[in-house]
Amino acid sequence: MRLLVIGRLSGQLSVAVKMAMSTGAKVAHVETIEAGTHALRAGQGADLLMVDCELDIAALIAANEAERIRVPVVACGVDVSPKQAADAIRAGAKEFIPLPPDAELIAAVLAAVSDDERPLVTRDPAMQQVIGMADQIAASDASILITGESGVGKEVMARYVHQKSRRAQRPFISVNCAAIPDNLLESELFGHEKGAFTGAVARRIGKFEEADGGTLLLDEISEMDARLQAKLLRAIQEREIDRVGGAKPVKVDIRILATSNRDLAKAVKDGTFREDLLYRLNVVNLRLPSLRERPADIQALAEFFIKKYSAANGVAEKPLAASARQRLLTHHWPGNVRELENAMHRAVLLSPGAEIEEFAIRLPDGQPLVAATDAVVRTASVAAETASRALVGSTVAAMEQQLILDTLSHCLGNRTHASNILGISIRTLRNKLKEYSEAGVHVPAPQGSASAA
Repeated sequence: MRLLVIGRLSGQLSVAVKMAMSTGAKVAHVETIEAGTHALRAGQGADLLMVDCELDIAALIAANEAERIRVPVVACGVDVSPKQAADAIRAGAKEFIPLPPDAELIAAVLAAVSDDERPLVTRDPAMQQVIGMADQIAASDASILITGESGVGKEVMARYVHQKSRRAQRPFISVNCAAIPDNLLESELFGHEKGAFTGAVARRIGKFEEADGGTLLLDEISEMDARLQAKLLRAIQEREIDRVGGAKPVKVDIRILATSNRDLAKAVKDGTFREDLLYRLNVVNLRLPSLRERPADIQALAEFFIKKYSAANGVAEKPLAASARQRLLTHHWPGNVRELENAMHRAVLLSPGAEIEEFAIRLPDGQPLVAATDAVVRTASVAAETASRALVGSTVAAMEQQLILDTLSHCLGNRTHASNILGISIRTLRNKLKEYSEAGVHVPAPQGSASAA
C-alpha cells in the first residue's frame, strides 16, 4: 500500500501517518496540492492520497484528471465541522478521517482501497498444484498469463508470483485494463510528454516506468483496444516504451503478468486479440480452478473471511454450524471467491447465535444459497443421459480406463488428487496408468512439481 500524504506534517496528521506506517503502508509526503500532482507525474506512485481538508481538494483532483492521473483521495482534518467534511466529499474525496486519528479507522480505510494484504488461502490439492507451478517459474522473468473465471483470485496469484520472484523488493504495479477508458489507458501505461494533449502541462511517468525493476500486472488484458495491443507488443519485445507525444523511446526493466477471464484463443480467432501478443504473454499459463473445482478451499476461505470480518466489525468470531458448512459446499459459486467473501461478510453481520447458521448465509438479494440452479440441474441431467448412452456396448475395462483418464485430466495430471477422487490407492492408479501407457494410450503428464506425486 503506497500512501501519499498532502499537507503540513505536524500535530495530529503526523500521528495519523505513523499509524498508517504501522499497518505496513509505504508513506511519502508533500505539503501542497501542486507538489502532490508533480510527485504523481514524476512516477512517485500512490494507491491513495491522504489530503488535509484545508487544502483545495477539488483543484487537486481536477489537476490530476487533466494529467490523466487517477488516484483516490481521503480527506482528513482536526476539529472539522460536518459541513467541511461534506464539502470534502462533494469535492471528490472518497472518505473523511477526523483527527485526532483512530488507529482502527485508519487501518480500515487503508484496507478498503488496498489489495496488497490478500493472502493466498488454500488447502485443496487442485489449487496447491497451481501454486507448485507458480513456485517453479516465479524466479524467472518469463511472462505469465493467469486465467480463470471472474473472482477466482487471479490478482492474488499475481501478487504471490511477484513476492516469490527476485523482484519482490521492487514495485508491483497493477493496471485494470477494463476499468480505464481506451483514450486514457495509453497515457496510464506509457505516460506522456508536455503538450501531448490538452491539459498535459508537464511530463507524466506511466505505469511501465513506475514498475521499472519490478512487476507490471495487466489485469483483464482481453479488454485492451487493438491499437494499444500493438504498442504493448512492441514494449514487451523491445523492453522499451514510447510516451504519448514522446520523441525517443525509454528503456524499462519489468516483468509482465497478465490476467483474463475470457478465452483468448477464441478472441484471436474472432479478431479481437492479437495472436502474436498472446504468444508473448502466454509463455506460461497458470489456470486457476473455479471454487467449485476446489472444494477443500471453500471451508478454508470461509473461516478466513469469518475471522477477517469479525475483527473488522468488532464482533465475536463464531464457528460455522455443520448445516452452514454443508450449504457452502453444495452452492455452485458462480462468483467464486469474491462471492464467497461477500456471503461470509453478510453472515458475520446477520448471525445472532453462538454459531453461524445456514440461514445467515445469503445471496445479495437476501435469498438463501441454493445447491444448484435449474439450468445447472438440466445441464447435469443432459450430460448424465448422454454419458449413459455412450456407455452402452462398452466393456467394464474400457469404462474404467475412460473414468481414470477423465479424472486425471480434470486434476491436471495430479496423481494424488485423482486417486483420492477415484477412491483407489496411488499405487493402484500408477499401475493402471503404466498399463495404459504401455498399450499406447496417451496419459496426461503432471503439471508442475506439486502434481508429480
